Amino acid sequence: MNTKLSLFSALLIAILLTGCENNTQELPNILWITSEDNSPLLGCYGDSFATTPNLDMLASEGFLYSNAYANAPVCAPARNTIITGVHSCSNGNEQMRSRYSKSESVRYYTEYLMDKGYYCTNNSKTDYNTSSADLEVMWDECGRESHYRNRAEGQPFFAIFNFTTSHESSIHRSTPDDQLRHKPEDVVLPPYHPDTPEMRHDWAQYYDKVEDLDAQVGKVLQELEEAGLTENTIVFYYSDHGGVLGRSKRFLYETGTHVPFIIHIPKKYKHLYPAKRTGSSIDRLVSFVDLAPTLLSIIDLEAPGFMQGTAFLGQHQKDEPDYIYMFRDRMDGRYDMSRSIVDREYRYTRNYNSSRIYLQHLEYLWKAPSMRSWEDAFKSGQCNEVQSRWWNPKPVEELYDTENDPWEINNLAGDPLHAERLVKMRQASLEIGTSIRDAGFIPEADRSIRAGNTPIYDYMRSDEVPYDEIMTAAVLATDRDPSNLEALVALLGHDDSAIRYWAAQGLMLLGENARPAIREIEKAATDKSWNVTVTGAEILYLLGEKEKALEAYHRVLQCDAPMARTHALNSIDHVNGTSKEFLDDCVTVIKEKYEQLNMGSDYDARVIKWLLEKWDVDPTQHGIAFP
Repeated sequence: MNTKLSLFSALLIAILLTGCENNTQELPNILWITSEDNSPLLGCYGDSFATTPNLDMLASEGFLYSNAYANAPVCAPARNTIITGVHSCSNGNEQMRSRYSKSESVRYYTEYLMDKGYYCTNNSKTDYNTSSADLEVMWDECGRESHYRNRAEGQPFFAIFNFTTSHESSIHRSTPDDQLRHKPEDVVLPPYHPDTPEMRHDWAQYYDKVEDLDAQVGKVLQELEEAGLTENTIVFYYSDHGGVLGRSKRFLYETGTHVPFIIHIPKKYKHLYPAKRTGSSIDRLVSFVDLAPTLLSIIDLEAPGFMQGTAFLGQHQKDEPDYIYMFRDRMDGRYDMSRSIVDREYRYTRNYNSSRIYLQHLEYLWKAPSMRSWEDAFKSGQCNEVQSRWWNPKPVEELYDTENDPWEINNLAGDPLHAERLVKMRQASLEIGTSIRDAGFIPEADRSIRAGNTPIYDYMRSDEVPYDEIMTAAVLATDRDPSNLEALVALLGHDDSAIRYWAAQGLMLLGENARPAIREIEKAATDKSWNVTVTGAEILYLLGEKEKALEAYHRVLQCDAPMARTHALNSIDHVNGTSKEFLDDCVTVIKEKYEQLNMGSDYDARVIKWLLEKWDVDPTQHGIAFP
């Protein structure tokens, strides 16, 4: 009897141990391969000009997502969204770049993975757009030598390998034509790009870089195979946003936000398949804000309440969202706020700074020979209407049939046949913005001052922010409707500075129709909010009241808020201010606000550098040496 009991006990223990062992094995390894700045220029996405055998193979053995999007068309805000599972415009980190702190109520997704026993490594891009990025909390290893091989025996891993090969900078230096594998003469240009030698060259060179990237992906997959880990590892591949030639990266179009996205799931985890067969194309809408909850769902964790995306795989998969929300705000030193939503067929965009041209001069973008050639072609009258459009002020609203107009050149916002869809998508965009407390509706300098040391995510959810009223003012202002004059003037007297800002913006957009409110505008130019002051100054300058405008600009340029100065310098550029009017202030800013220029986050200095070039002023003659 004792022998039988002993044998039974041993069998029971063996079963329990086997169960524990199998449970450990049930946690898949997860490998992310990420690239930078590339749209779906891959053979598996139907691009016959691309040479991407490794990614094509990954898609044939996995699942290709045809409607995958970055929520921001530029890297740092996109990465902030990924690492937190919160839209970066909800975190208050949507500006490119920012150092605003993260709320303590928002945790990084890797913290949950590590709690579950995962060994988390990042090789090696961070760029999370916040001052709160504690790498020791986020990663077991983070750096160029970080690797999943350093984990404990039997420990599941989550590993990222990021490749910069396809980054925008890859076309800043031109490879000789005869060394290119993709030939410039074979490039099929999008209709909005002029046919210049530089444009053809940069497109061809970029396809070479995507081919190089594909080879790097192949090496990572081969390494996984040689380590005997392929059958235990789920592989994700995606790009951090679209790009990189002009009107892609930084812009809310398919070319800036639509990304390649492929997932390979081993048979062992077949229960996670999004379709019955591998090699399938998945048309579900997914975006970066969905990645964190999806990771947690794969390992059977419910996403915490602060996460704003929806899991698209795993035990806690949710219904497909109706729309994906996207945002654009300051790009380096250039302010230009737009919001966009997409479904499977259409894109709706509202431009909240519709007085600005699309292609404002941005130093880094202009390093590409193709970008400079486009500007030269436009100035010399060689561009057609479509190619010229991006050098002119924007419409308030844009609506595109992305299925039938993939280059998004036919704006349907004014088409009566699409009026119902326009209204529906406009309302949906505002509702999503409100639900996530999109912080971009308070201008950056003002928001920073108002929030103080409080994380912007928390501040936007406080009683100090009359959010619905701010959103209402923003919509009223950007309607550009002269019949709103009286209502806008009334809002100039509101207690909330963001509402006053939008009132001033609305009057500025009315142009000459705002002249009856000139006295109220003069008062706005003395507002205690720097952003309201700048907007009031811009209206006065454009209406010919230059003396009062110059006084207002001068006050802002002497203030200690760098993003307020950046806003003022943007405005000065837009009104075509002259060196006679603003040179002294610009020189003073450089000499008094900086002990050392690094041209990294000194965006006011970057705009000043551009203004001096525009005015044909030699900075060294004024004791300034830009790096």
